[in-house]
Formats: sequence, structure tokens, C-alpha cells
Amino acid sequence: MTTPPLSRRDLEFLLYEWLDVEAMTTRTRFGEHSRETFDAVLDLSSDIASKHFAPHNRASDASEPTVGPDGKVITHPDIKNALDIFAKAGLFAGSFDEDLGGMQLPTTVMRASMAWFQASNAATTGYPFLTVANANLLVAHATREQIDAYVRPMLEGRFFGTMCLSEPQAGSSLADITTRAVPQADDTYRLTGTKMWISGGDHEISENIIHLVLAKIPGSPPGVKGISLFIVPKFVLDDAGKPSERNDVSLVGLNHKMGNRGTTNALLNFGEGAHRPGGEAGAVGYLVGEPHKGLSYMFHMMNEARIGVGFLATALGYAGYRQAVQYALTRTQGRGAADRDPESKPVPIVEHADVKRMLLAQKSYVEGALALGLYCAHLVDDHETTDDLEHRDRTGLLLDVLTPIAKSWPSQWCLRANDLAIQVHGGYGYTRDYDVEQFYRDNRLNQIHEGTHGIQGLDLLGRKMTMRNGAGLDLLSGTIRSTIDSARLRGGETAEFAEQLDLVVTALGSVTTRLLSVEDRSQGLANSSIYLEAVGHIVIAWIWLEQLLRVVDKGGDFYDGKRQAARYFFRYELPATTHQFELLNRLDTTTIETSPAWF
Repeated sequence: MTTPPLSRRDLEFLLYEWLDVEAMTTRTRFGEHSRETFDAVLDLSSDIASKHFAPHNRASDASEPTVGPDGKVITHPDIKNALDIFAKAGLFAGSFDEDLGGMQLPTTVMRASMAWFQASNAATTGYPFLTVANANLLVAHATREQIDAYVRPMLEGRFFGTMCLSEPQAGSSLADITTRAVPQADDTYRLTGTKMWISGGDHEISENIIHLVLAKIPGSPPGVKGISLFIVPKFVLDDAGKPSERNDVSLVGLNHKMGNRGTTNALLNFGEGAHRPGGEAGAVGYLVGEPHKGLSYMFHMMNEARIGVGFLATALGYAGYRQAVQYALTRTQGRGAADRDPESKPVPIVEHADVKRMLLAQKSYVEGALALGLYCAHLVDDHETTDDLEHRDRTGLLLDVLTPIAKSWPSQWCLRANDLAIQVHGGYGYTRDYDVEQFYRDNRLNQIHEGTHGIQGLDLLGRKMTMRNGAGLDLLSGTIRSTIDSARLRGGETAEFAEQLDLVVTALGSVTTRLLSVEDRSQGLANSSIYLEAVGHIVIAWIWLEQLLRVVDKGGDFYDGKRQAARYFFRYELPATTHQFELLNRLDTTTIETSPAWF
């Protein structure tokens, strides 16, 4: 991969000209930092990503993990080499407290840092992605002893982490999990059950793997109210904190997905009896926090992972877009539409209007999605470090509302960007001679990871828009309208886009009220996925209007490109919400009334 997968200029614009991340250094937590340290982290990240992650992206895709004769998982050797370098650079610990060995960097900067790795090699980045999220959950909810035993080694890159939620019979329906955790006299638990689709579930890359496992204690309340959370290490630690005896966690097999092939994905049995620490049945586990609160704890990791999946989708879409631009600039084919001279030389395909359309679409998707992701990361920093309790409440609520959008919109539309990148490459795009086909395969998983569109749509409409008597919708609408008011004052095209956005925000309010007032809740939620798509487009239009306000009086190709991408989104994409709102307002019951026998 010779084309840088991200635009450093775009990152600098978003971080410094729009979000003003440098101003965060006035907060006590980030007081030791400056733009120079932030830039140094970005420089380091892009350098490591280009030299040690990107070179084996295709190799690890072609050489999937396998299980050797000894039952151990074999992965491409460059994966471990890259992650060792990542760990030595201190990037596992970037955003953590100094007393844990961290750098106390803003989440916004670390998300930008990780985007370089996600765009360069999604599969290898999967291991630190899960490990950091695992560690963040434990820092928030575990005991000091558990943090010292498991988090510190993760931040050093010696232990890796996973999240073990799904089960073969339950899938996303966590109320139906059957994994059991039986309390023991020594305050440990013994877990038995099966977990499916566990990314990073088994490998030999790290010294230990720390599984966070959802399970039910006998006698627990039914459904999700009876779920508890447990630390289950692959190797039980000895008195010195070193991995020793193998825990009763057995690899049943590896799943082979269409993308992210370098990340192991496992079916695991807990308490099968293949390994019995102390001679007793069941995997040794340690309760995190209080019993029966496991799902609320796990949402700490899940919500972080949802925004992270949105970043991954964005990074892959961005990488494909960058390669499509480079290809379109250098590939000559055909002549201008008005050129009738057969002796004329072929022109670069970027001269063709339809290719420009496809590139503009990609640009509007990936740059809009990156801005949304960084905005959400900035909300995290603002929420966690402000002394203003009312402001903290508002940023937390806005983040809650935006999370399902920040996960699902990039997963849908940055995949569309990958699709268009293949189209720009023509027949070559479907071959392995170019990276764009792998980007598409890797990105296709993100519509499923951390909850499908259907789940995110139900969350947005059924929970986030109803929470606190509609305060979430009011806050989102008010925040967008604040931008609209600023844009109106600028006049011209910016004001025209503001009026267009104002109309759809008004429509959003009336549609939401109608859907939530239906007596039959299932009818109101039947088309929540379409609702999610429409709200997502409104949010991205708002994000583009925010960017447009920062470039309206500035000259040069970079700012001209921003303006043109904003025009594209408002003229070509946002109008689609009109039809979607019409459908939602009709309370269409086509999907409800469809009989399974008709398929």
C-alpha cells in the first residue's frame, strides 16, 4: 500500500481547526500535553502503521489462523511482531492514568491514532482494540487487586483481552444465555458454557488472554437482570501474578470469516474438562463488581466498541477512497464527453463526471463519518473532565443518543464507499491485484459487529429517543439547530443548507412523536432501521454544516474539496430522508403483515 490510507491534513483540520482539541490541555487531566505531543503521537502512529502493520495486511489475509497438531493456534508471525512494536511504543496505555503507566492522552487523539492502524491493517488492530476496551471496563468496575493483576499487563501488551457475550443458541439475545457461574468457598466461581464469535479468543501472540464473560449465577433473576460479569483468564495467575496453570477454557474451533481474517475468531468451551485447575470442573472466574449487574458493566465495553467499530468502518472506507482517488488520477481511459476526435489521447478517468460523482460520494461518506467519530470522542473527553455537572450531563446524554448512529452509519455508508472504490477501479477492483477488494471484505463485518442495524435502530428509537421523557431528541435537535442558526448568519449557500437541514430536523421531531405515540409498540418500531438511516443522514448533514462553517471563507484545494463534499451531501444524499419520513409517517405495516410462509 503506497497511498497513505488517511489524510493527515484532514485529521489536523478536524482536530485543531474544528474541535480545537488543543484547548483540552487547559483541563487538569491533559495539562502536561500540547499540540506538539498530540502531533508526535500521530506521527508515531502513522509511522508504525505504515512500516509494521500495512506490509502484512494482505499476507495475513491470505494466511488465515489455523489450529496446529498440538491444539495451539498458528497466526502469521508478522502480527506478533507488529503488536510488540505497538506495545513498546506505549500505545496500549495511551489514554490511561499515569499511575497505570498511561500517558493520559485525550480519547480524541487516541482515536485518531488508532485510525491509522485500523486503515492500515484492520485484522491486526483487532487485538489492541479489544484489549484496550477490556481494560477500560475493568478500570471502571473492577477492584484494585483485579486492576493490578490484569489491567497493568494488558497495558504493557503482555496480556490481551476479549469480550465473551454471544452463545451459539442465543446470538444477540443475551437474555437467553445459559453459561453458569457457580460460587466457590474461596470467593472464585466455576464457569461452564459455550461462547461463540469470540474475536481474539485464542492465539499464542500474548502471554495470557483475559476473557470477560457474561454468565448467570444459580438462583439469579430471569433474563438480562440475572447476568453477571466474570474475569476468566486463559492461564490462572500464580502468587507472583505470572500465568501458570491452564484454565478450563478450551478452543472448539476457529470461525473463518470473509474479512478480518488475521484476527482469530473462536468458539470456546468453558468448563469442558479438558483443563481442570486444581482438579475441579469448570473454568476459574472472578466476579467483576456486584452480582446481576454484568450487562450494565459490559455496556461500558460495548458502547466503547460500538464507536470503535464505527471508526474501523470509517478507516477502511477512507483507505479505499484514497486508493480510488490515486487510481482515478493515473488510470487513463476514454475521452471527454465533448471530445469527438478519435485521435485524441485517453484522459485520466478522474476527468469523467460519473467518476467524480463516485469519488465525491466516497469523500462525503468517509470524511463525514471521521468527523462524527472524532466528535463523539471529544464528547467523551469533555464529559469525563469537565467540572460543570450540568454540562457533564448534557455531553453524556448527547453521546448516548449518537452512539448507535456513530456505529451504524459508518458501517453502512463507508462500506458503500468501499463498493464505489471497487467500481472506480473497474474490472481490476475485483481482483487481488488491488487492495480495495479486501477493504470491502474486511468492512462488511462491521454491519454485524457490536449489534446489527436492526439492534441499533431499536436502541435509537425505542430507548435513546424516549429516555428522560424525550430529552435525548430535544438535546440532539437543539444542538443541530445551534449550528443551523450560525449557518444562517453566514448567508449564501451556507444559509441555504441550513434551511434545508432545519426542515428535516422539524420532520424528525414530528415523525418521532408519531412513531412513539402508536398504541401498538411493535408497529411503531417496525421500521426502526429506516428511522436510524434517516437520523444518521441528518446527523452527518449537521456534521458537514459544522465543517462548512470552518471553511466558508478559506481558499485552496483542501477547503474547496470540503465545500464540494458538503454540497454533494446536501444535494444528493440528504433529500433521501424525505421519502423515508413519508414511509415512517404512514406507519407502514408491510413487514409486520408478511407471513413466513410467503418466502
